[in-house]
Amino acid sequence: MKDPFVLLGVSRRPWIDSETLKQKFLSLSADCHPDRVHQATESQKRAAQDRFTELNTAYQSLLDDRERLLHLAELELGRRAAKVQNIPAELMTLFLEVGKLCREADAFLAEKAAQTSPLLKVQLFERAQIWIEQLRALQQQVMQSRDLLLTEIKKMDVGWEMASAAEKGLRLRRLQEIAGLMNYSKKWNAQIQERIVQLSF
Repeated sequence: MKDPFVLLGVSRRPWIDSETLKQKFLSLSADCHPDRVHQATESQKRAAQDRFTELNTAYQSLLDDRERLLHLAELELGRRAAKVQNIPAELMTLFLEVGKLCREADAFLAEKAAQTSPLLKVQLFERAQIWIEQLRALQQQVMQSRDLLLTEIKKMDVGWEMASAAEKGLRLRRLQEIAGLMNYSKKWNAQIQERIVQLSF
């Protein structure tokens, strides 16, 4: 993939305001949007579609905080981030809580699926609401841990252009670690949300 920062005409940095990014994308993609070229020749349509796809891919990758950090580090350091080796203790605790609650919710879902009595199904529905509340509370903790990482990214973005090469190198390594940690919260959030959806029916 081409440099998404260059494609959208934004500075290579850890934090980009989502509204600024959206405006850049809309401005650049206006002329090549499929709705705007329906009268063009087939080759012009194909070229416009390719350009629109390229811009959209760049937009989506920079809009995603984790992907933006990975692209930034790869472009600046010349390599993809290695897997996170050390998980902070508080994140490990959260990992264990997510695993435990998801396993317990899965056991309840199996019990619910096996039930055929309408009366007991009503009772199970009421119990499901309690599980949903517990899962949402844990989901909130996962999102709070992610918010702390976002706050750290914003702090590291301050003075980015003025930072020395050595300072940028240090920041980039930490940003790679943050990107790895953000992957955990993304996975955990998806696992919890999947159980919430299943419990809702």
